[in-house]
Amino acid sequence: MDIDLEFYSPVHQINNELFDKKGLQVFIKRDDLIHPVISGNKWRKLKYLLKKARAEGKTHLVTFGGAYSNHLLATAAAAAKFGFKSTGIVRGEPVNNDILFLCRLHGMNLLFTDRESYRDKPALFKKYFGDTPEGFFIDEGGASTEGAKGCSELIDELAETYDHIFCACGTGTTAAGIINGIQSHGLSTQFHAVPVFKNGGFIKGEIDKFLLSPADYELHTSYHFGGYGKTEERLIEFTKQFVASTGILIEPVYTGKMLFALYDLAAKDHFKPGSRILAIHSGGIWGLLGMKDKFKLKS
Repeated sequence: MDIDLEFYSPVHQINNELFDKKGLQVFIKRDDLIHPVISGNKWRKLKYLLKKARAEGKTHLVTFGGAYSNHLLATAAAAAKFGFKSTGIVRGEPVNNDILFLCRLHGMNLLFTDRESYRDKPALFKKYFGDTPEGFFIDEGGASTEGAKGCSELIDELAETYDHIFCACGTGTTAAGIINGIQSHGLSTQFHAVPVFKNGGFIKGEIDKFLLSPADYELHTSYHFGGYGKTEERLIEFTKQFVASTGILIEPVYTGKMLFALYDLAAKDHFKPGSRILAIHSGGIWGLLGMKDKFKLKS
C-alpha cells in the first residue's frame, strides 16, 4: 500500500473590517481539510516518517504525547490506514478522555509514564521496544528532518505569493519546513512563528536545527496565554467569534493563538498597507475536546 493521501487544502480569504481598515489581504490555508483525523501538519510531519518506516521494514509505530495530543490520534489513525501497529507513550497518570478513546478505537496501545521519565523518549523506547526489531521511533509531534521535509511541501502548493506567512509552533518542525520551502522557491516572504508555550524563545533553537540554511524570521512569544494548553477568556472569546463569523473551526491551543497574534499585530500596524498575509491552519481541531469546559455557549 502506497503511503499517501489524496487531500484538499485550499486557500480562503478572511474578510474582516480590521483588515479592510488596515489595507490588508489576509488568507488562510485550510490544512484542517486534509483528512478528518490525520489533518494539518500532522499528516505533513508523518508522511515521510511512515515512508521511512515502510522502507526499513518496520511494522510498529511508537510515538509520544500528552493526554490530549492530536499527534497521538493522527499517528493512531495513520497506522490503521496504512497497516501498522501503533503504541502511544502518554505523559502523566493513566486517564480516559475523548482523544485517548479515539486513539484506542484506531487500535493504538497506550502506555502511561511519569513526567520525569517522559523527558528521555529514546530511553523509554529502548525500555519497552529495544528488543523488538519491528519498532519504529517517532518523536513527540513528529519532530524530525522527515517531518520538516513534509511541511516544506506546503509552499509547493501555493498558487500565489504572500508577503507574510504565519504559523503556530509546538516542536518547530512545521515552521522549519515552511521556511525551507520559502527559501527553496527563492521567495522574499517573511515568516512569523507563534510559539504556544510560555517562555517560547527556546523554539528558535528547535526551528534552526531543521533548517537547510540559516534564515531570518519573526518569533512572536507573547501570545501563549499562560502556556501550552492554557488559555484566557479573551482567547476563548476570540475563538468563538472567529468560528461564528467565518465558519472555519479552530481551537485555542494552536491555530487560535496564531490567529489572535495575527489580528493583534494587524491592529498595531505591524504590516504595511497592501500586504498579503497567509495564515496556516495546522489542523488539530480535536484539541477542542479537551477544552469544552472553557467555552460558555448559549443553550
